[in-house]
Amino acid sequence: MASIINQEIPEFSAEAYVNGEFKTITSEDVKGGWAIFLFYPADFTFVCPTELEDMASHYEELKGLGVEVYSVSTDTHFTHKAWHDSSDAIGKVNYPMIGDPTGKITRGFNVMIEEAGLAERGTFLVDPDGLIQVAEIHAGGIGRSAKDMLRKVKAAQYVRENDGEVCPAAWEQGGDTLKPSLDLVGKI
Repeated sequence: MASIINQEIPEFSAEAYVNGEFKTITSEDVKGGWAIFLFYPADFTFVCPTELEDMASHYEELKGLGVEVYSVSTDTHFTHKAWHDSSDAIGKVNYPMIGDPTGKITRGFNVMIEEAGLAERGTFLVDPDGLIQVAEIHAGGIGRSAKDMLRKVKAAQYVRENDGEVCPAAWEQGGDTLKPSLDLVGKI
């Protein structure tokens, strides 16, 4: 499996449900800002609403960092609306819920479970150039943490803005970073 880090997101145009409306979202709309793509298997399931609600609870802070969140499943945008209207957890979601019934976006991010026609639990952080900076795929029974993704957003933004510096494991904003150099070899 080839790495998708620093690869451009696939081209797409899809319908989304967002803030009580249907809206067309394209790959070009994503570029120019940071984005999180949150793929999940299906609406009206069990782990999925907990993840989308968790991301919704961090959405305002992410927006403050210039990040848009896009949840994506192979359900339609109509199904997303029905789920949003019927679930207390999903009713808290204010970010775009993209419908990908053809699976084009899901396949483009290489998270399609072909035999089921569903997406894996894939999370991708995309930079303003449309390049993937973080890619994680979880097994179906393992929920993700929006708080940890928020930490990764801050680290990716720091690295982008501070050439020559890198963020060590479990780095938190304001923590020490590293400047790789010959003098640092063997000192960590």
